[in-house]
Amino acid sequence: MPLSSLLHRTETRLRAAGVDNPALDARLLVAHALQIERVDLLTQSARELSETEQVSIEKLIARREAREPVGRILGQREFWGLPFSLNEATLEPRPDSETLIEVALKLQLKGFTVKTPPLTPPSRGGDKASFRILDLGTGTGCLLLSLLHEAPEAQGTGVDLSPRACAQAKANAEQLGLASRATFHVGSWFDGINGPFDLIVSNPPYIPQRDLEVLQPEVRLFDPVAALDGGADGLEPYRFLIPQLPSYLSPQGVALFEVGQGQAEAVAVLMAQAGFENVQTHRDLGGISRCVSGFLRR
Repeated sequence: MPLSSLLHRTETRLRAAGVDNPALDARLLVAHALQIERVDLLTQSARELSETEQVSIEKLIARREAREPVGRILGQREFWGLPFSLNEATLEPRPDSETLIEVALKLQLKGFTVKTPPLTPPSRGGDKASFRILDLGTGTGCLLLSLLHEAPEAQGTGVDLSPRACAQAKANAEQLGLASRATFHVGSWFDGINGPFDLIVSNPPYIPQRDLEVLQPEVRLFDPVAALDGGADGLEPYRFLIPQLPSYLSPQGVALFEVGQGQAEAVAVLMAQAGFENVQTHRDLGGISRCVSGFLRR
């Protein structure tokens, strides 16, 4: 079978299975199976595939037909232009979460703010100032490591309840050449953590329990439930975390939270009640309020 015919058939199968972006997924999986670049799918469109190659491709396509995400099949997902390997204990990084990186760079790490002057990081014994970041519920480490990639003078700590998630985040840090500036701690939120931090970021579980069973199969069947379940209304982690933030933030420190659709206003109120000022909501590329930020008053 020529490669072009197989690609067309694969796209048709994935579309029938209800997969979003079937053409893109078909190309990603076929290129991976053949160990070629996606551009080679065009230049080699007339290539006749061997039976062995067709079997290898079929195995991957069958997994995608069962709605296993492409990132899970390939074993990694790109986030902020960086590769992050996955395991069963980590969420698959998603483009919506890149909103936190964009906001962090605008408000803090690049020194651009709307009303509040940027933080001047504290001096560390005469050495270059070190900017400290805490990532609560780090998973793959995608938030923390993307920030460290953008801020060469920063140091960071990622926390996750799952030892398997922390191990994967550590491996990702090593793969990205960031291991010397990133540490990972197995624990429940702030347990065993010592501040202060200049920036705290978190993408906590925020799916209301009633909605867990109606999530897309890619999420419901393959993402860890503990990283999704936000309690009865999806806001329980925020109610627990936000009142504790002042104990772990430096003066004029910044907190950033990812939130689910329709949750931004409630989270903004919680932050204001905890003593944060200049609390703002930020939209993702889909126009949904995806991030809430605030500066700590001292």
